[in-house]
Amino acid sequence: MDTIKQYISENKERLLAELIALLKIPSVSADSKYKKDVLKTADFILESLKKAGCDKVELCETPGYPIIYGEKIIDKNLPTVLVYGHYDVQPADPLELWDSPPYEPVIKKTEIHPEGAIFARGSCDDKGQMFMHVKALEYMTSKGKLPCNVKFMIEGEEEVGSESLSWFVPRNKEKLANDVILISDTGMIANDIPSITTGLRGLSYVEVEVTGPNRDLHSGLYGGAVANPINVLTKMIASLHDENNHITIPDFYDKVEDLSTSERAEMAKAPFSLNDYKKALDIDAVYGEKDYSTNERNSIRPTLDVNGIWGGYTGEGAKTVIASKAYAKISMRLVPNQDWKEITQLFKTHFESIAPKGVKVAVTPHHGGQGYVTPIDNVGYKAASKAYETTFGKTPIPQRSGGSIPIVALFEQELKSKTILMGFGLNSDAIHSPNEHFGIWNYLKGIETIPYFYKYFTELSK
Repeated sequence: MDTIKQYISENKERLLAELIALLKIPSVSADSKYKKDVLKTADFILESLKKAGCDKVELCETPGYPIIYGEKIIDKNLPTVLVYGHYDVQPADPLELWDSPPYEPVIKKTEIHPEGAIFARGSCDDKGQMFMHVKALEYMTSKGKLPCNVKFMIEGEEEVGSESLSWFVPRNKEKLANDVILISDTGMIANDIPSITTGLRGLSYVEVEVTGPNRDLHSGLYGGAVANPINVLTKMIASLHDENNHITIPDFYDKVEDLSTSERAEMAKAPFSLNDYKKALDIDAVYGEKDYSTNERNSIRPTLDVNGIWGGYTGEGAKTVIASKAYAKISMRLVPNQDWKEITQLFKTHFESIAPKGVKVAVTPHHGGQGYVTPIDNVGYKAASKAYETTFGKTPIPQRSGGSIPIVALFEQELKSKTILMGFGLNSDAIHSPNEHFGIWNYLKGIETIPYFYKYFTELSK
């Protein structure tokens, strides 16, 4: 595969232009006003898979947004790789914090990305990383270097819980049959320190509503005499952590796996600078559960975070009211063995129980998923490791991620195959945040590395 670098060099401008065209479409699955754009993006992926060499491509209807399926079967006796990705993106809000419009991609050089990075919503999560696989297939088919079978399953609801994919997978087990699932929706430690994600946290996402009086009230006439839903909500949220930042929901930790001292010592070998971490975030101290390191807090320990809170008057100037209602969105990142549905119920029961008299509380579950750990002794992991060794010149470090891809546990349950997480993004790429970006070097390095995974997986599977 010594021609892959040459292929990338000769086609670099086109490879970038095609990704930029994809990033211009605002495929926000969480907001119905973008429905046409989400569907337009699905069509874009479908056409891209055709051009990349898939012999069969389908737009599969679901109860929600369509799933794009593609395949290139060269020999049924050879292994089959199933590539998963998503074409939907997070909302771009708050827009005023972007240095450039989120759907008008620009390339800018940064300290971490001296060769330039593409700034746009979805550039790293997950359009850029998903598109690497499409372009890697294009290379392999155009040069006659595809060593095994490949299938693609690209969905449009990952950012809102993959509900339609959960419906689609059990109904299409034969279509999706594979020997390994390959995903690039994670990151690596640094451009000179490759890593493979071996664990993902699960997720429980809920919305809470606190209702007090039947209407907004004058804060002078009623202040101090009726419960203020905003005051109550903030106190209730504050009580969800104790002085050691330990989550106070009863039974929340019952199934949390405590890693051994030796396992924690292995994790600590990964390069990490606390000073650089704080500097990158412009903070003077880290925060979190007592007796755990920063890397442990954001990977092997569960968390509870408020993702949004609102109520009352938030416009310009002053309006002295006691709001009738207050709201918050809360996510809990879970570790393997914690069942997201069970945790959601524990949260609901506890949150309703701590509400004081004078208010009513409603908890609405949104979506969630299970955590996942993949072993490092299977053929898929070994193939990925060899692929990174070939293109990076060093062995990748296995590491657990703090993020969630809720559908991964379902894949193993329904399709009975392991998932390999070959991410090429960096923690500094601002996914889900303003000014999300993806390094040009990382995008092209992914296209260079992925074909080697196919080569080594095929060889090791014999």
